Amino acid sequence: MSSQDTTRNTNSNRRDFLKASAAVGGAVATTLTAANAVHAQGSDILKVGLIGCGGRGTGAAVNAMRAEDNLRLTAMADIFGDRLEHSRNILQRQIGDKFAVTEETSYTGFDGYKELLAGDDVDVVLLCTPPHFRPAHIEEAVKQNKHVFCEKPVATDAVGVRQVMDAVRVAKEKDLNVVSGLCWRYDYGVRAVMEQIKSGAIGDIQSIQENYLTGTLWHRGRKPDWSEMEYQIRNWLYFTWLSGDHIVEQHIHSLDKAMWLMDDVPPVRATGLGGRQQRVDEQWGHGYDHFAVCYEWENGAKTFAYTRQQSGCSNNVEDYVMGTKGSAKILRHSIEVGGEETFRYRGPKPSMYDVEHKELFAAIRSGETINNGDYMCKSTLMAILGREVCYTGQTITWDQMLNSENDLSPPVYQWGDVEVPKVAIPGKTKFV
Repeated sequence: MSSQDTTRNTNSNRRDFLKASAAVGGAVATTLTAANAVHAQGSDILKVGLIGCGGRGTGAAVNAMRAEDNLRLTAMADIFGDRLEHSRNILQRQIGDKFAVTEETSYTGFDGYKELLAGDDVDVVLLCTPPHFRPAHIEEAVKQNKHVFCEKPVATDAVGVRQVMDAVRVAKEKDLNVVSGLCWRYDYGVRAVMEQIKSGAIGDIQSIQENYLTGTLWHRGRKPDWSEMEYQIRNWLYFTWLSGDHIVEQHIHSLDKAMWLMDDVPPVRATGLGGRQQRVDEQWGHGYDHFAVCYEWENGAKTFAYTRQQSGCSNNVEDYVMGTKGSAKILRHSIEVGGEETFRYRGPKPSMYDVEHKELFAAIRSGETINNGDYMCKSTLMAILGREVCYTGQTITWDQMLNSENDLSPPVYQWGDVEVPKVAIPGKTKFV
């Protein structure tokens, strides 16, 4: 497929979707997917499609194929033909006989995902593109009755989050599985220490400190024949409309654990600060390189969240939980009471990237349903809230964020010129 001009309507106009979703939802309440009906108790081959063929998508396809024997990767799609071909070459080597993608089931361009999802070549889809495209892809996958694995985050603005909220409600009505790439929820050690905390091992949670302090990431440069749209998509980390900025794209893993600790009840408000000190050149787009946010809950508990992508600085990725009786370190899988370690998980430690797919395919085979939609939407919105309080310098409530009309989508999806956003300035940038 060629990558010709594709207007925003071809992906789906978010606001039109929101108006129509209430009427659509009731019509699908009794629908049972073909994949559930055929594969619920059998050992038939499940056909898997991959949308988004970068490093994470290629890795997710490998993880998925490890879930069980009766799986085949049958279709792939990416905006860029060169990325798809590179991924195909890797996957042919790594998954062997499970690779069943042909030229006819390889799709490119902005609408390639629709072609992949429209046919009978896919029962389960892996959604691994830059986050901006996730709402349209989830919506279309559910419309086409596909089980879904979707990488985090699920959107880059509140308009997109609301679209996904509606789509996962429809998925639940259709008994479609929706498994999130918020992978720490599938880590055995993290699950174990979370269970200890929720059973009262450290008492009532008073505060949480979330650190995601790391170095810098990749940049793909700029070629003379690339349009501005192509340049931005190829370097999507550094443009908020595509990535959400790194507090949304990366720090969401930490914020999701805070949300989990608070029983998936969202905070009531947030305040923060951030900016850019190292990544100030044009090549780094308009994102920040550090954020610090305080989230407040109704019961008085607070989460202090710190994330940084700067080279030459101290790194620390850990979740520190302080309770009335003791404390916990989530990634260390440990609990301390009175200065003594009272719990440390030392059990099996399979790859959480494999576990999330094993549980997805086990649910499909058993006829059960996993739907991670609620928490993946809330954690995404929590991250967006953190970004917006830093970009604007304002305290913003959860309800204000949930109802925000700030749509970061470009006016048209086509190769050519696209706006280069300005760097947000706290106190001047307005909350929408």
